[in-house]
Amino acid sequence: MIEEKEKIIKSVLGSHYYSGKEILFYCPFCDDKKKKLSINIQKGCWKCWRAECGKSGNNLGYIVNKFGNEKDKKDWSKFNDKVDIGDYDFLFIQPEVIAEQRVSLPDDFISLVNKNLPDSHKPALKYLHERGITRKDILKWKIGYCDKGEFAERIIIPSFNENGWINYYVARSYNSGWPRYKNPPISRNIIFNELYLKWDEEIILVEGVFDAIKAGNAIPLLGSTLRDSSVIFETLVKNQAKVLLALDSDAQKKSKAISRLLSFYGIENYSIDTNGYEDVAIMSRSEFKIRKEDASLNEKDNYLLEKLLSI
Repeated sequence: MIEEKEKIIKSVLGSHYYSGKEILFYCPFCDDKKKKLSINIQKGCWKCWRAECGKSGNNLGYIVNKFGNEKDKKDWSKFNDKVDIGDYDFLFIQPEVIAEQRVSLPDDFISLVNKNLPDSHKPALKYLHERGITRKDILKWKIGYCDKGEFAERIIIPSFNENGWINYYVARSYNSGWPRYKNPPISRNIIFNELYLKWDEEIILVEGVFDAIKAGNAIPLLGSTLRDSSVIFETLVKNQAKVLLALDSDAQKKSKAISRLLSFYGIENYSIDTNGYEDVAIMSRSEFKIRKEDASLNEKDNYLLEKLLSI
């Protein structure tokens, strides 16, 4: 029965893509240009994720009867007085609750936002200024440091989830300590500083946190790969975000792989030229702005052409 219902819903709403157990369509209520209507056939519920719309319900028959043709309505009518036990297997199973990852900052953390700071803050502040990090950046990103303990002589940059809880942090040495980064032993499958992201604007994917500070509305991958099972990828697809790729110049193969993955799921994506710089963090903000404005569109057809030319 699930398969039959899915076939009818697709007939009614048309173009779609899958995101986990949900199917996303263009919303017929608000005519948004992105696929924001999420439907779960098994649970029989639907919701438009566009804030201005927000239409939702738990009766798929309503969608069929309101927007379907006569054949769709007739095909759906057989479900009105028929119950398939298989459809309700999940009802008596306690849904899995994914715990919200939270973490405490190091005990010796000192916020650089504070007005009265010990003298030990000077090397940390000097390091940040040399990297082009401004007072405004420090305030926005709630940057601090440790002058002793496990994370001594390291800049600490916390990540806040969408609810404002700290779910990760980056600890970067500012005094030639090794390793350069010493981060908490917890999952990196998070969206770093999601609290500050604007999903209705273009999202820039970069490798590191310092790149993200320089880039603006950006997500640091905390590496140079993006998996289709990651929270970042699933959220990009869910929001049908416009993506700009700004990976380091030595990671262009990985950048192309990410672009292919995004394109496969219908995500419009562009590449920002980072050649001539080790990473985005080294660029001046004015230089990055110019390169961002000159970003080139990645088209799926280009990949096929590149493959043919390389044979």
